[in-house]
Amino acid sequence: MGVENIKKAKKESKRRVIISIIKITLLLVIVIGFPLYLWFFHGEWIKSFENIDDVVAFLEKYETQSIFVYIGLQIVQIVISIIPGQVFQMAAGYIYGFWPALLFAMAGALAGTAISFMLAKVLGRDFLHIFFGEEKMSYYIERLNSKKMYTIVFFLYLIPGIPKDMVSYAAGVSEIKFKPFIIISALGRLPGMIGCLLMGDMMMEENYAGAIVIGFFAVVAFCICIAFRKKIQVLLDRFYEKITR
Repeated sequence: MGVENIKKAKKESKRRVIISIIKITLLLVIVIGFPLYLWFFHGEWIKSFENIDDVVAFLEKYETQSIFVYIGLQIVQIVISIIPGQVFQMAAGYIYGFWPALLFAMAGALAGTAISFMLAKVLGRDFLHIFFGEEKMSYYIERLNSKKMYTIVFFLYLIPGIPKDMVSYAAGVSEIKFKPFIIISALGRLPGMIGCLLMGDMMMEENYAGAIVIGFFAVVAFCICIAFRKKIQVLLDRFYEKITR
C-alpha cells in the first residue's frame, strides 16, 4: 500500500511538472514570442504607432468607437509590451482632451496591468514553486510582500524609460499581493501619464510652448520625487498599512 502511494505521489509530481512547463511555455510565448513575431513579421504596423500624427489618424478612423479602440490598444500595449505607450497617451490627450483621456488611459492601464499580473500568476507561479521549492518560495514571498518592495514597485513605474509592462508580469510570478500592487502601480504611472496627456491636449490647441513647459515640469517633478524618496517611502508605508488591513 505504501509503495502504491509513493508511485501515485511520483506520478502526480511528474504531472504537475509537465503542466507547469506547459504553462510557463505559454507565458513565454505571450511575453516574448508574440512580440518578436510582431516585430519581425509586422514591423511596419508596429512602427506606424511611433508617430503621434499616425496614431491620431488611426483612432479618428473609428469616430465614436475610437474610445473603445483606444482602451483596447492600451490594454494590448501593456500585455504584449511592444507598442509604445507614451505616443498613445499623447494622442488620447490630443483627441479627447485631458480629463476624458485620463479616464480612458487609466482604465486601459489598470485593465492591462491586471491581465498581465494574472497571466503571470496563473501560468508562472506553479513553475517557480516546483523549481525553487515551497520553503524557499515562502521565504521570498514574505519579503516580496514587504513595505519596501511596494516602494520599489512605485519607483519602477515612476521612472521614465523602465519597461513598466514587464514589472506586472514579474509581480504576478513573484506572488506580490494584487490589491496593493495594482493601486501603487497606478499611482506610479499617474505623473508620467498626466504629463503625456497634457502635452497631447496642448498640442491639439497648438500651444507648443505650453507642451514644452509641461515637459520641463515633468522632469522637475521626477527629480523632486527622487530627492524626497525617503519621505515618499514613509507615505507609501502608511498607505500600504491602510490598504492591507
